[in-house]
Amino acid sequence: MTIVEPSRTTSVLGEYDVVVVGGGPAGIMAASAAGRAGRSVILLERYGFLGGAGTAGGLSTFCGLHARVHGEDRRVVHGLADDLYERLERLDGLAPAHLTINDGILAQAFDISAYKYAADQLVTDFGVQVLFHCVAVGAVMAGDSSIDAVLIESKSGRHAVRGQVFVDASGDADLAAWAGAPYEKSPGLGGMLYPSMMFRINGVDAAAAGEKPWRTAERLMDEAEAAGTHHFPRKRPIVRPQRNPLEWRANLTQLRNPDGSAIDGTDVVQLTRGELQGRAQIFDAFSFIKDHVPGFEGSYVVDIAPQIGIRETRRIVGAYQLSEDDVLDCVDFDDTIGVNGWPVEAHVAGSVEFRWQRGEQPRGFNQMPYRMLLPQGVDNLFVAGRCASMTHEGQSSARVTGPCFVMGEAAGAAADLMLSRGGATADVDVATLQAVLEKHGVFLGREPS
Repeated sequence: MTIVEPSRTTSVLGEYDVVVVGGGPAGIMAASAAGRAGRSVILLERYGFLGGAGTAGGLSTFCGLHARVHGEDRRVVHGLADDLYERLERLDGLAPAHLTINDGILAQAFDISAYKYAADQLVTDFGVQVLFHCVAVGAVMAGDSSIDAVLIESKSGRHAVRGQVFVDASGDADLAAWAGAPYEKSPGLGGMLYPSMMFRINGVDAAAAGEKPWRTAERLMDEAEAAGTHHFPRKRPIVRPQRNPLEWRANLTQLRNPDGSAIDGTDVVQLTRGELQGRAQIFDAFSFIKDHVPGFEGSYVVDIAPQIGIRETRRIVGAYQLSEDDVLDCVDFDDTIGVNGWPVEAHVAGSVEFRWQRGEQPRGFNQMPYRMLLPQGVDNLFVAGRCASMTHEGQSSARVTGPCFVMGEAAGAAADLMLSRGGATADVDVATLQAVLEKHGVFLGREPS
């Protein structure tokens, strides 16, 4: 059944050099890089704050800023990430980097409130206009291969935002799909990565919890399942301290449909199912933690993420798809825009599987090609973040924060070059782009960081 709506005229909210859709890590960096170059930029975000999965998804941890380079842990994502990092340090919003995934790589916890404010500062200091509480709902094309405007809806009604260059950092390749760019979505069972719902626990007695209580929690949960007294939705639970050890972040959930397939983040009915299921899983798992893990006896759930954490939906099929072999073999590309050191992290049914870079003490990172930002058939669009051009397995690595920072900064810098020299996204001179990125401190993976 359908309803025919009357035709309407949509007012133009504004016209900009660069329009960025989505305020997650890729969108923050894309907008900031274009603004830094002196372009007029608008950043469109559906929530009242930036940060994407780090804030709205409750992640509270930067993954992928570091790599284990020939056995040595190093931070390899720089450039605008350094600026954001320093702002978080001034706000006392960063914990020391910590080993994770069986001590195989570093990650870094942050304070969510500090990240929201630091991201605000970063984009606005570069002159970016931010528009919160608006949802992108469509594209208006100027011919077959160029976008003229993004359609948005908000409490103020429906508007169009016109631009010369667009960056799709929506996470779901929304703008690319509306513009007709080809994309993939892993199907059904065994397809997309499973989402989670993050939460935070307060009132933990860190001294009583002892050393590495997350391993205690995992062991106790495994024993309870083996005994048949409990069933948990996923193995490899995350229960780790924040900057203040009184507060811990937790990920004990895995969200699925009745047929066992992953919740689809582009389906509103499934998203709703995931929200309801996620909160139920949280309190079920937390009650076990509270009752069985030392140090958690007086703890309580202090916060549940505003939305479930989606890991994968649409991925564009662009000029090149980053693959699992590229990640595991630490591949180089002539058109490198930065690096990714995170392993393949596959959230499969009931568990998480990790696959590490191959060889003894490998270099620990792969370069990321400019071509993965370029959708087919749309000349004035970059796609950055977890919806960039990657295979399912490649995306299982390069979807995390660090490589999203890399993609975003490259997209914003490339948008400026495209505007300066004309042509399409594919016509940007990569050597010039690389020089710009290196000037601003980006590590391209060409020499030790």
